[in-house]
Amino acid sequence: MNRTEIAELIVKRIAEERIGLTRQYKESREKIGYFTIDNLLPDDLAMKIFSAFPIPETMKLRKSLREHKYVAAQMDQYEPVLEDAIYSFQDQRVVNQIQQLCEIESLYPDEHLYAGGISLMDQGQFLNPHLDNSHEKDRKRWRVLNLLYYVSPDWERHFGGNLEIWPDGVSSKQHVIDSRFNRLVVMATHGSSWHSVSPVTEDKVRACVSNYYFSDAPLKDSDTFHITSFRGRPEQKFADLILRADRIFRQGVRKLFPKGLIKTDHLYKK
Repeated sequence: MNRTEIAELIVKRIAEERIGLTRQYKESREKIGYFTIDNLLPDDLAMKIFSAFPIPETMKLRKSLREHKYVAAQMDQYEPVLEDAIYSFQDQRVVNQIQQLCEIESLYPDEHLYAGGISLMDQGQFLNPHLDNSHEKDRKRWRVLNLLYYVSPDWERHFGGNLEIWPDGVSSKQHVIDSRFNRLVVMATHGSSWHSVSPVTEDKVRACVSNYYFSDAPLKDSDTFHITSFRGRPEQKFADLILRADRIFRQGVRKLFPKGLIKTDHLYKK
């Protein structure tokens, strides 16, 4: 099944759930808008996507106080079904449906997969609370939506590795969205959309297909340019101090060097 056919299945599922999805997003958009779709694709296709994930050693390891996970964006190095799965979400019919549902004036997928692609987390790995970079790689468009498609079979909440959103900031309680098999989460990204992934607690692998959508304007008028910014979890007081200082330093560097000192390598170089 190619990306066009996969996109047709996604379009159909969005249409089937449109009323509920619209309600989910409208009820949450004041703080961090989001919606979830379960059983997005036929289970056998979702399993095929999961089975095509590479072994971690062939991916880039990111390990720091901020995060600990494996990522990849150079999709021509892996099974074709992974690339087709990613780019099915960039089919214009899918983009148009999500654009209408979220009532965003302009919406563009990212063929370069800047910070997108695939990710793996195994036992002990995590992603601390953070705000996504406000723009795409050239700082011409605003990052406005994060699409996360989970494909690890039989995933249960107590395994950890679940998406957490922090509608009232990282000092308040988070809302947990399970990384359930064959579930798509679409989440708004803006200057207050703090989110994280809880540590994986079992000897299992959490696999995710990621896309970002961009727009000509930010979702909130108050948004300004910012780098990817991390915080510690509420119980990580010392780590939080370090990550706050790290954010201030890196934001200052970007004011002096708008494109950064180091060119990002998390791109699909075609």
